[in-house]
Amino acid sequence: MSSRPVRFWIVTLATIITMGVTSALGLWQLGRASQKQALQDQIQQRSQLTVWTERDLFEAADPQAGLHRSVHLAGEWVTRADIFLDNRQMDGRVGFFLVTPLRLAGSDRVILVQRGWVPRDFTDRSRVPAVETPEGVIRIQGRLAPAPGKLFELGDAGTGPIRQNIDVAALSQETGLSLLNLSVLQTDDVKDGLQRSWPSISAGVQKHHGYAFQWFGLCALAGILYVWFQFLSPRRKRTPDGTDAR
Repeated sequence: MSSRPVRFWIVTLATIITMGVTSALGLWQLGRASQKQALQDQIQQRSQLTVWTERDLFEAADPQAGLHRSVHLAGEWVTRADIFLDNRQMDGRVGFFLVTPLRLAGSDRVILVQRGWVPRDFTDRSRVPAVETPEGVIRIQGRLAPAPGKLFELGDAGTGPIRQNIDVAALSQETGLSLLNLSVLQTDDVKDGLQRSWPSISAGVQKHHGYAFQWFGLCALAGILYVWFQFLSPRRKRTPDGTDAR
């Protein structure tokens, strides 16, 4: 039995698998882009709604329903529970996100505020930067957001001021604070040395479109190479009498 039919079917199967996988990955990237675009549209729509205050948070049956709304909140910083989230990027630089609980005025309820980004001291990785934090009742502006996103972490979460992630339920138990299961991205311009160039969700849409284009391009390339080497090239190499010139 000639090895050529066997080789033909092996190459055919490999091409089908390659095209199936790459096209599926391309469709997955398009799906991710659609999800992020829908989220950005929701953020844009909710940013046009009436601004919430701490009273609206108290009265909401489900505070999660207010995600992505603009908020103006009054309260006091609980600096004893400051957390510096490690390995967080802003404008291409790696440092900390400072997260401080805010005890809302007129209540014992507390919400985590992602106050901004600050560079870390790479010569002493256990050192936390000094950030100016006012005492007493303050007012902040921002946007309601889910709890800070989690990065991959080996082992259990730490309990010091520098951490990789925050588990809201565990932090509430650890600190004794009545934490809401959401956070605020602070956006007002406060002279505290923190950067607040929060990335737009829509910035990731173009990235996913780019990845999708690459996967679909690989899918098309696999198909073109298959047709060329299995059909067109052998046909060009045949002699006029139909025999193979090789």
